[in-house]
Amino acid sequence: MNLSLNGKRALVCGSTQGIGLAIAKELALLGAACTLMARNEESLQEAVAQLANPENGHNYAIADFSIPGAALQAVNHVLQQGPIHILINNTGGPPAGKIKDALTTEFVSAMQLHLLNNHELAQAVLSGMKAAQYGRIINIISTSVKNTTAKFRGE
Repeated sequence: MNLSLNGKRALVCGSTQGIGLAIAKELALLGAACTLMARNEESLQEAVAQLANPENGHNYAIADFSIPGAALQAVNHVLQQGPIHILINNTGGPPAGKIKDALTTEFVSAMQLHLLNNHELAQAVLSGMKAAQYGRIINIISTSVKNTTAKFRGE
């Protein structure tokens, strides 16, 4: 099994900590050139410094996914450097809690963070993936979004 990602470019969202950073580290170990995307530049710089194979030209892009269009603008800048072959959509939120306590604005925010941004980023990278005849898109959704069974006991 060939696990080499030499010559592939990966965009990893939410990559300054947790699962996003772990994925970026593994992709870099496998030879991918990684672009990390998150909202905090200092954290991005620290995360890029942790990646193996720095000669692959790892870099970062700043985007606050809570601002409509920010992720798309950032990915369009990244694409000027060449196609993305691997897209990892990874965003945190919304806050965990009971459905009865959730605000409608939290659902709207979650839709922006998870669905709309993921959709825009996928659309932006697809033509490059198609031209390269290689592409992978992985969507990771918050741990606060999980399957639960409602118990109706006046709660």
